[in-house]
Amino acid sequence: MRLQYLEAMGIDVWIPKTSVITQQTSFPEGIADNILPKSTDNWETLQAEVVQCTQCDLCKTRTQSVFGSGNKNADWMIVGEAPGQNEDQQGLPFVGNAGLLLTEMLRATGLDREQVFITNIVKCRPPDNREPKSTEVDTCKAYLLRQQALIEPKIILALGHVAAQTLLNTDEPIATLRGKIHALNDTPVVVTYHPAYLLRSLLDKRKAWADLKFAMQIVKNHNK
Repeated sequence: MRLQYLEAMGIDVWIPKTSVITQQTSFPEGIADNILPKSTDNWETLQAEVVQCTQCDLCKTRTQSVFGSGNKNADWMIVGEAPGQNEDQQGLPFVGNAGLLLTEMLRATGLDREQVFITNIVKCRPPDNREPKSTEVDTCKAYLLRQQALIEPKIILALGHVAAQTLLNTDEPIATLRGKIHALNDTPVVVTYHPAYLLRSLLDKRKAWADLKFAMQIVKNHNK
């Protein structure tokens, strides 16, 4: 296993114990305001809009927007909260310590970053890495839905409570949302912890691994 980064940090839990996941057998009804854009959309147009976006005040403090990166035909779409300082400087999602952990989490499932598409709920860094405001989330959500429509992923992995609650239009906590199949425009959604949280809360790493295995099984079933 290519888990040198985890081992260097003293993280040794990616050989999981047996975990119990309660799986729903059917997807919940679609969310009314998650309307997919018209099929005439394309990556070039969408990315240009994100780069130039001035629809909320985050454009005043960002270095650059962070559109997302990875495979535009990916089976997995991974959605975090917002860019941090490193992401704001480099224009790429998950490039700091949390990003390194995410990379190794994916490798533990047999996936490379180039095989998935990684993005965030909001595309610009909030000042001082604060949580995005509801107005910022509402403004930016349309970009995410357009990315989903273009990718047509087989699964969406929501990292952290902001991503999960935004995608699912809920205020339920992570503990309630984990271990279930949710849906966003008929795409299954699995909720897990944000890698930045896992760096601080090592006891929840096994739970995150269980979530990844759960997501892997959903994709495997889809491919049958």
